[in-house]
Amino acid sequence: MSGLVICAYGDVGYRCTKWLLDAGEPVRLVYTHPDAPGEERWWESVADLARARGVPVKLVGSLDAPSDEAVIRAAEPDFLFSFYFRKMIPARILSIPERGALNMHGSLLPAFRGRSPVNWAILKGAHATGASLHFMTEKPDAGDLVDQEQVPIGPDDEALTVARRVTEAAVTVLARSWPKLKSGAAPRFPLDLSKGSYFGGRKPEDGLVDWFRPAQEVHDLVRAVTHPWPGAFTDVFGPRVTIWRTRLSGYGGHDTFPGKIELTEKSVIVFCGDDRPVEILLARPEGQPDMNEAAFRAWTLARG
Repeated sequence: MSGLVICAYGDVGYRCTKWLLDAGEPVRLVYTHPDAPGEERWWESVADLARARGVPVKLVGSLDAPSDEAVIRAAEPDFLFSFYFRKMIPARILSIPERGALNMHGSLLPAFRGRSPVNWAILKGAHATGASLHFMTEKPDAGDLVDQEQVPIGPDDEALTVARRVTEAAVTVLARSWPKLKSGAAPRFPLDLSKGSYFGGRKPEDGLVDWFRPAQEVHDLVRAVTHPWPGAFTDVFGPRVTIWRTRLSGYGGHDTFPGKIELTEKSVIVFCGDDRPVEILLARPEGQPDMNEAAFRAWTLARG
């Protein structure tokens, strides 16, 4: 085997690259991204890992430059892997590896194709997601499936919890699939995209809470974008408040309307479009530290 080229970032990128290096596989070159300014990195560095193992590293925003194509052609890889690389890899590069270019995607394809799959799965109320290894084509997350592993999403699970489960699933899929890929015996299952879904990337401003939505959807938004993501936020308290954690409340009020704030004995609740409230368990008013439910209740009460 002449070797592998890996394009990787994030937790899945680090863990899958490490698995191949630990297995003694001939990784010739690693492409990864420079860390984005202001982003809270909760994963270990792919670049540091590759350098520590003596593997050449290139920090890039994408693989669009002609020089990248020339470098990868010179490496003559058998396989190219994309493990959470953030940019689409051009078709001219996908055609270089002799035995195929494969991507590890953080969902049960064909569901939740596209960007931010874990966040979208929680936002849409999914009860499960997973990791899928598939061959890459010009169309995102559309090539033949090799293998996938499912993980659960509990009703109060937050995005980081689910993301870490997906990372473990990705390593499981890679370990299970790699011997078959090397031997040429890996299965290829065409994806029926009509039975799946596609979602684009998310921006911090997408975290604005719409209190006219049902309480379940508000709760799902909060847990989908909480730490280390930018968080859900609202202006119903006056100053902007970032909401990090909520709970569906059984409290029943009177003359409710979307965005109505009430104080219970221990916390603050806000009513939603289905007349059900969510209870705020952790929040951060603008310019203030994070507050648990009791501290946030006292802050709300002090504002009148």
